[in-house]
Amino acid sequence: MLEAQAYTLRWIEFLLDKAKLMDRLRGKLNERQEKMLLRMMEEGPDGFRGGLSAGKYMALTGAPAATARRDLGALVGLGALRRTGEFKGTRYWLAFATLRAAALLPER
Repeated sequence: MLEAQAYTLRWIEFLLDKAKLMDRLRGKLNERQEKMLLRMMEEGPDGFRGGLSAGKYMALTGAPAATARRDLGALVGLGALRRTGEFKGTRYWLAFATLRAAALLPER
């Protein structure tokens, strides 16, 4: 029962965070960025398993490499994604999910 409650609370927090983030980013995203964020959020609170790579971004949006790098950099700058790793190991994570999972944000 407690596990089910924790699971439900995690999803409620995720949905609230998602709504707040999308409201904050309204009018600041291009079509590709919005499509990718919504696609990541479809996967749930953790986003893509293993994170989002530039290659996956290019495959899902059809963007060339330079555009993918600019789009991802802009999403990091806007606070929508958090970047980890370097070079081919660079991965992007939903910022609010990653921070909460790492217990860097206070619980509500």
